[in-house]
Amino acid sequence: MPKVLITTVPFGDKNRLPIEQLDAAGIEYLVNPIGRKLREEELAEMVTDFDVLIAGTEPITERVMRRASRLKLISRVGIGLDSVDLLAAERRGIQVSYTPDAPAPAVAELTIGLMLSLLRSIHTVNARMHSGEWHRYFGRRIAEITIGVIGAGRIGGQVLDCLGGFGRPRILVNDLRPNLRPERDTAIEWVGKEDIYRSADVITLHVPLTAQTKNMIRREQLLQMKQDAIIINTSRGGIVNEHDLAQVLDTGHLAGAAIDVFEQEPYAGDLVRSDRCLLTSHMGSMSVDCRMRMEIEATEEAIRFLTGQMLQGLVPPDEYEVQRQGL
Repeated sequence: MPKVLITTVPFGDKNRLPIEQLDAAGIEYLVNPIGRKLREEELAEMVTDFDVLIAGTEPITERVMRRASRLKLISRVGIGLDSVDLLAAERRGIQVSYTPDAPAPAVAELTIGLMLSLLRSIHTVNARMHSGEWHRYFGRRIAEITIGVIGAGRIGGQVLDCLGGFGRPRILVNDLRPNLRPERDTAIEWVGKEDIYRSADVITLHVPLTAQTKNMIRREQLLQMKQDAIIINTSRGGIVNEHDLAQVLDTGHLAGAAIDVFEQEPYAGDLVRSDRCLLTSHMGSMSVDCRMRMEIEATEEAIRFLTGQMLQGLVPPDEYEVQRQGL
């Protein structure tokens, strides 16, 4: 009897359809019994007896795969692949699939929400009012500022789409493949990252975590930004150096930051002390519809594999090449 280990949490909380699909297919499964993101050693102990892994962001490393002698498919709930050692999977004949389109609308909308909160000091005034203080803040409107978008793929592209509804801000965009997406109604300028650091009032990051983007934003880049600039990271922890960001915010440089993703999660680092840093708990994809779609797509891929059907969400070769180049 084939067995599926479901490590991502939550799973089936808002819609039990993925669970029902596995039951209907007669597939035995185990849902993460710990109820939180697994550490490497925990996953290595748990995975030994399973054919398919429906995975979250836990580290699926060479060490884990050595213990998983039956594992033949990793079906990733989401888009990020930095937690999966694709080359180790390739060497062991383990296929990897993902759900790259499902989370994009939710992450893009959270990004816009964080942007609005920072520009209008919503999070700050809320905290002060709960402390009994009445203070009115001047803010800035999206239409009147310069926005820098680094990474114009699935999520960055949807952020650009959303920005089109706020008038005509100046938008600077950087991507490894400029003009990859068709032009929108929103006018954009393709520029280098340095131009964005120097000129943008708001900088939002939408790139994968790779050897090239690890610590892409450090103290040097933060200090290049305007004194009253804002930075938002809803992509991956490790792209912004959290320690450097906390130190720069402490000096009074930057008007604020919003961070949804962290190197170590749950997060309890230096940024929790900064009232100018808006922190959220890796909840970019946590809208009911997007989370449901991610879980269903990953489950259907697992069922396709176990019933001998053609897989539809296999990770493309260029993702393997990214990791190969990072070695």
